[in-house]
Amino acid sequence: MKPLPDSQALITDLYELTMAAAYFENRCQDVASFEMFVRRLPRERSYMLCAGLEQALDYLENLRFAPQEIEYLRSQPVFEHVGHDFWEYLAKFRFTGEVWAMPEGTPAFPGEPLLRVTAPIIEAQVVETFLLTTIMFQTMIASKAARVVEAAQGRDIIEFGSRRAHGAGAGVLGARAAYIGGCAGTSNVASGHLFGVPIYGTMAHSFVMAYADEAEAFARFERIFPHSILLIDTYDTATAIGHLAARGLKPAAVRLDSGDLIETARQVRADLDAAGLAGTKIFASGDLDELAISSVLAAGAPVDAFGVGTELATSRDAPVLSAVYKLVEVEIAGQRQFRAKFSESKTSYPGIKQVFRYADATGCYVRDVIGRAEEKHSHAITLLECVMRGGKRLRPCPPLREVRDRAHSLLQRLPRQYRLLRNAERYTVRVSDELQALLDQVRESRQL
Repeated sequence: MKPLPDSQALITDLYELTMAAAYFENRCQDVASFEMFVRRLPRERSYMLCAGLEQALDYLENLRFAPQEIEYLRSQPVFEHVGHDFWEYLAKFRFTGEVWAMPEGTPAFPGEPLLRVTAPIIEAQVVETFLLTTIMFQTMIASKAARVVEAAQGRDIIEFGSRRAHGAGAGVLGARAAYIGGCAGTSNVASGHLFGVPIYGTMAHSFVMAYADEAEAFARFERIFPHSILLIDTYDTATAIGHLAARGLKPAAVRLDSGDLIETARQVRADLDAAGLAGTKIFASGDLDELAISSVLAAGAPVDAFGVGTELATSRDAPVLSAVYKLVEVEIAGQRQFRAKFSESKTSYPGIKQVFRYADATGCYVRDVIGRAEEKHSHAITLLECVMRGGKRLRPCPPLREVRDRAHSLLQRLPRQYRLLRNAERYTVRVSDELQALLDQVRESRQL
């Protein structure tokens, strides 16, 4: 099996390319605007946290069709009626459009455009699949991470999920997104190398089991990695703590990965204190999510930090967002023509848009308005920013730590009733009168 190619041009759905060929053969080069949004949130979710924009912009700036990719496409029977000129077009293909987007780390809500692409229609169409999967995956993980961090009440969360992620690439980008969502770091070394996410690690049961004597295993590991996190539940936690005391070892923390976490943590804390290890903290892992962490802390268990793996790296309770990428406007012969979808339960609003966010006197967010891009709302902030023009980004993406800090700051402005882990209130998002009037106008023009 070959690894994924360096070129990302063919990481797309076939119909993006058949539509591209059909546009080309029919001489359709109109400038089109598409918007990406999420129709509805999963259960127990009240907001999203935007992530993945940096990778999306990298893709757009570097999008090319390699000769061997074009030859592969030409060999497919579906393209047998496509002329030579289209393949020449693909050989020179570059993204030349404009992109508006919510910055990474921005809380967002259903119906709000997270990203808008305006470009010649072939360019805007071809990029749909990659943009959706890139932005929605990281947004999903960042949103899950924010919930887990909320549950931890200021305690560190380390992302531990690479081995359960849906592929190596998902592990790397998932760790990045989890950091944006507030995690203190990750076990994924590649994410640390590529993005500067702080990396953390402990030890596995296998290291302890590799030695005939548990105390010897601890001593050998601590000699190489002083003040590390030692895993003490391979056999018996009380015995393990006795080994630490007997050897004079003073780990920064001990890790619990199994059993009744609440009762075990209480007993381990008592045993550590009795052994003169009051400064050693308790780090917990093992099939944790935000609800489990909330329960542990509500019971008063003395856990200082958590490692969260499977539930975070896969967002297991809500592993998908209902994201779409819809055509909203086409410029034909210099005239704007508005487009909307009217199928049942899937109506989309026409025209390019802006999201206007209102805050109260304390700076807390109170409502959003989705309006036409040209509208003015004097007391609101606008969320969509122009990040790319002429196929080139307008500024470097900010450092990831800055994105993480921004996400934390903005989430704190979202009142607590919208951040509850269960039964959170729905944040108010409405459509402006001008946008509603445009939809009615387009509907009437279609005689629907």
